[in-house]
Amino acid sequence: MAQISEAEAKKGIDKVVAALRRDKAAKQELGNLTKVNNILGYGSPKAGQIAVRFNASFKKGGMGLSSVPLPFGLGQSNESEGRGTMVGQVKASLDEKSGKVVECSVFRDLGYGRAFNLKV
Repeated sequence: MAQISEAEAKKGIDKVVAALRRDKAAKQELGNLTKVNNILGYGSPKAGQIAVRFNASFKKGGMGLSSVPLPFGLGQSNESEGRGTMVGQVKASLDEKSGKVVECSVFRDLGYGRAFNLKV
């Protein structure tokens, strides 16, 4: 088993995020990937392959803004409420040499229900 560095894993995660943001089916099913919440793990299970697992926030349509009154009669804020946001666990494998995403799946509810598989 080969070891990979944190920098290599971050590059791999960036490529997976870019692929999920680019894919129309992913946007329709999950929404727009807004941010990577936390990295759960990375490694190299097979020679020449990088595996990454992380949590990411996906946001579907809707503004999700609340009108919270500001103190001293200063009006209202347009604070984001987090409405319409789903956190999914992304599990992906990449080719170490080319950096191409080999497989990618997003588990909506920690793997107990529906999962989205990215077509590669």
